[in-house]
Amino acid sequence: MEWYLKCLKQHYFDFNGRARRKEYWMYTLVNALISLAIIMMLGAIAPKLIPVVYIYTLAVLMPSLGVGVRRLHDIGKSGWFFLIALVPLANFYLLYLLCLDSESGANAYGESPKQA
Repeated sequence: MEWYLKCLKQHYFDFNGRARRKEYWMYTLVNALISLAIIMMLGAIAPKLIPVVYIYTLAVLMPSLGVGVRRLHDIGKSGWFFLIALVPLANFYLLYLLCLDSESGANAYGESPKQA
């Protein structure tokens, strides 16, 4: 939960720097669990309120993009590389990139967060 809150509080509009693999995947996991919980609760209580999920999705869109871009920076790729998510089947390559380990040492996007 600390990684999720860190992305929301400290890095809401932050597209600079690097994000560790752990930070990205813990943020993604907590985000998915919260979305699932909202869908399940509203689906059981008031199915007409399901669009509330869209409001939550819009609220976390920028931190989600930010942590994804910073994750790509961590492996030495440009943040624009995140746009391949829009290409069918290229999503699998993006998933592969997001699973790669960090570049050791400093790169063009800053110092390694693992060594900090």
